[in-house]
Amino acid sequence: MTFPLPPNATIGIVGGGQLGRMSAIAAARLGYQCHVLTPEENSPAAQVSCSVTLGDYGNRAVLRAFAGRVDVITFEFENVSADGLELLAGLRPVRPAPAVLRISQDRIAEKTFLNRAGVATAPWLPVRSFGDLVYAAEKLGLPGILKTTRLGYDGRGQVLVRTEAELVVAYEELFPKPLILEGLVDFAQEISVIIARGAAGVMVAFDPVQNRHREGILDLTLAPAPVPDWVAEQANAIAHRVAAALELVGLLAVEMFVDRDGRVLANEIAPRPHNSGHWTIDACPASQFELHIRAVAGLPLPHAPRHSDAVMKNLIGPEETALWPEILATPGLIPHLYGKTEARPGRKMGHVTRVFPRGALPGSFGIADALGPLADQQI
Repeated sequence: MTFPLPPNATIGIVGGGQLGRMSAIAAARLGYQCHVLTPEENSPAAQVSCSVTLGDYGNRAVLRAFAGRVDVITFEFENVSADGLELLAGLRPVRPAPAVLRISQDRIAEKTFLNRAGVATAPWLPVRSFGDLVYAAEKLGLPGILKTTRLGYDGRGQVLVRTEAELVVAYEELFPKPLILEGLVDFAQEISVIIARGAAGVMVAFDPVQNRHREGILDLTLAPAPVPDWVAEQANAIAHRVAAALELVGLLAVEMFVDRDGRVLANEIAPRPHNSGHWTIDACPASQFELHIRAVAGLPLPHAPRHSDAVMKNLIGPEETALWPEILATPGLIPHLYGKTEARPGRKMGHVTRVFPRGALPGSFGIADALGPLADQQI
């Protein structure tokens, strides 16, 4: 395959969720077609793509048929088969590479990689038995967070452990899955940086943003993060270091903690578009999804300045989805719905964005007022 991809080439997206949906929309603006591989009929990404292959991510025959219909392949979430991506990589270019996915899929591999790359994280130890857990609690101290090493997202697969008595309960809840214990960080806020890297090594990063969670699920993203310049510089340096160490071709989100002293610690990486980057659709000339597609297709990467400050609010579950008519009627709210047919508790159904003049991001009370019908949600 020759890069950059010519117009009307086909980009294969493994995964049919909202990240694939918004990537496919960005690809269409750049003149590309998208072909989605997903086991789900009428998935959000399939609704806006030119074609779809329905099938399991680990089915070799399905994977070969999918590869035969696309020019380059990417993925929109981590919980896909790395072995399947390896098979695809033997047939078509896969960006980011399967090796990057393997690192991001496993917390032990992820933390080990980050630390070896010179990036600080919360202290952690692997837990393969209850004896390991007792030892880890003694070494790291409590409270701590016991986490599964794989398939954890939106607060799933983790338990806060405050006392020795809670070790047994937490272990029984999560075992026999492989686990790690992380020391608790006295953090002031959670932030993230989204960075794109092309095949030639050119990197472009968006401004650091602050993320506020509710019940383990991202609720609000504030762009830019309310941090001093020297903290933002730390965060950007970490994102650049990680992307370079991964030899990334594509998009990467690096989630981080800022502690009370202003030190920045990496928490997780996600080699794909990320929920905390949705604000870029409305507040930047080129969104995270456009940069993702550009990197995958071998196109030049533009700078990623924001022309506006922004707040992004997720619409989660049936309660917030029920506010859709009021959201549409509220001036200033920019609505995005993902095409999901069932509004289940804890499920991300869409998001809204509110933009402000650059440098005019309000405080919490101003943000609440700006969100209109969503103002009574936790801010």
